[in-house]
Amino acid sequence: MSFRGTSAGGLDVVLGELQTALTGGADAASVGAELFAVAGILRSEPSLRRIATDMSVATEAKQTLAAEIFGGKVSEATLGLLRSALGRRWTATRDLADALEHVGVVAVVRSADADSARLADELFGFGQVVSGNPELRDALSDRSRSIADKGTLLRSLLEGKALAATVALAEQALQGSYRTVGAALTAFQQVAADVHEQKIATVHVARPLGDAERSRLMAALSTHYHRDVHLNVVVDPEVLGGIRVEIGEDVIDGTVLSRLDAARRKLAG
Repeated sequence: MSFRGTSAGGLDVVLGELQTALTGGADAASVGAELFAVAGILRSEPSLRRIATDMSVATEAKQTLAAEIFGGKVSEATLGLLRSALGRRWTATRDLADALEHVGVVAVVRSADADSARLADELFGFGQVVSGNPELRDALSDRSRSIADKGTLLRSLLEGKALAATVALAEQALQGSYRTVGAALTAFQQVAADVHEQKIATVHVARPLGDAERSRLMAALSTHYHRDVHLNVVVDPEVLGGIRVEIGEDVIDGTVLSRLDAARRKLAG
């Protein structure tokens, strides 16, 4: 999700306060889960959302209301972040809930700091499973099924096999601000990369890369882009040989097929 104008500034302030809270000992996983819950309540209660974003209502009144609703139900760290968010201007009414969700994603990512590479791999891998399995994709997008039912399905696939942070983000993908689970998982992986100041490279290959090949490719891309690079490796039967790398808007195509196409164009010219 993207934030414009005053919303972008407000988000930056709350993210800074999240870092302060985590440095002070707040539990990142709990804060993330609580922020997801708060964002969900704001989305489901239009009157509360309107009051929370109405700049004609005094900040102190909003903060008092938040304490009455959420006090004792969320940690002081989460309540402090909510109070801060209520004191900011938001370009659109929905931006407050979206910003709290984004801060929650960052908190959950931070909860897996020691396993950041594994988290990114699991988010990408599960996204590939969803996109490649029509029955699962339909089950997760079926509006006749409850969020609780879908969550049970997700946990049956992931619990015991994936990080707690991966499970938490996958569940949030069901009920947050993104159109599909796949879109949410892609966005969450990008947040994880941004938190760790990384770029994401999607690499299409004819066969899995060995450890040495991965290391050489990561080193070369990191040197070129002056930033650590996380690799999403896709084994693609249409790649006859070589590799195709997509990183941001850049495409580096070194596949046999691309070289054959180039040769054909040269002959035709």
